[in-house]
Amino acid sequence: MEYLFPLLLVALLVPMFLAMRRQKREMQSTAEMQALLTVGNRVLMTCGVQGIIVEVDADTVDVEIAVDVVTTWSRAAVKEVIEEDAYGDESSDTAATEATDTVVKDAADATDQDTSAGSEPRLNKD
Repeated sequence: MEYLFPLLLVALLVPMFLAMRRQKREMQSTAEMQALLTVGNRVLMTCGVQGIIVEVDADTVDVEIAVDVVTTWSRAAVKEVIEEDAYGDESSDTAATEATDTVVKDAADATDQDTSAGSEPRLNKD
């Protein structure tokens, strides 16, 4: 019974200590990544916005989020630098284009079937 209290303290303090070490390591790697930001990096912001860095200042970065749309952000708002995959962005663009083409083709086929039956195409399910 006399060892119960020290064991409870150890059982509570050790996980806290390990969590603090992990959090410190993650903060250090994030700060290092934010310090190494350069023009041309594709970044993900903490709010989910993606863009390409067009200018870097001491405390801020200018990010192009669309064609000719540049916004200014704090460096701390950059969550991660997005690395290009081995195939580049073309593989994901190709898959998206193929999926879109399939949906459009299916919609066109459905419209053709509706119009061939003599009825006008409907926009609702009723």
